[in-house]
Amino acid sequence: MTRDRITLRGLRARGHHGVFDFERRQGQDFVVDAVLYLNTAPAAASDDVGDTVHYGVLADRLVAIVEGEPVNLIETLAERLATECMTEPLVEGVELTVHKPSAPIEHEFADVAVTVTRGKRGVW
Repeated sequence: MTRDRITLRGLRARGHHGVFDFERRQGQDFVVDAVLYLNTAPAAASDDVGDTVHYGVLADRLVAIVEGEPVNLIETLAERLATECMTEPLVEGVELTVHKPSAPIEHEFADVAVTVTRGKRGVW
């Protein structure tokens, strides 16, 4: 297993996820952090984006999921996003965090987040 990584932090998109009707109606911003584990040596040697994960294209796919079909829990959203990251052939593992900065909590708070870690069998 490699310890090289590509990190995409603070990817912001508006979604309609949550257990409350008003969350689904009004929507809110979600912030995604993705840490992809892969061997970056082939890309470094070739200097070719085809030998790595094109993080701009991946960001588009992750935003589409956040903006897409609503779910009740950010645990479910995190799982969907991590699964999408793992479809990248070069990715051996991912640590994916979904932040819900406007969660309906009646107390002052800095952040609510769920982090999942997924990897390929035999590698991770």
